[in-house]
Amino acid sequence: MMSAPLSKELRTKHNVRSMPIRLDDEVQVARGHYKGNTGRVIRVYRKKFVVHVDKITREKANGSTVHVGVHPSKVVITKLKMDKDRRDLVDRKATGRARVLGILKGKHSEETIEE
Repeated sequence: MMSAPLSKELRTKHNVRSMPIRLDDEVQVARGHYKGNTGRVIRVYRKKFVVHVDKITREKANGSTVHVGVHPSKVVITKLKMDKDRRDLVDRKATGRARVLGILKGKHSEETIEE
């Protein structure tokens, strides 16, 4: 899985730091030559470990345009394409993070453990 960090707005909304990048997510390039460009993920190329964004292209020598691969660690997810499975993943990661931070306690209390 290729994961990318979430934007600050999504991070505070979902209480999750990063998510696996998926087709149709909205991303913004944070590093490199294409820094600041935003667009929709049109391809997740797992073999080369890059993502292709719809508005990031370059022109080849013969005049045709091709999409440029961007490493997923160099992009920030600005909008998630949510479905049932992804919503479950966000909830699962958020509850795990809350337990680590001590915000959410487990199902057992100290009284039941002593008995």
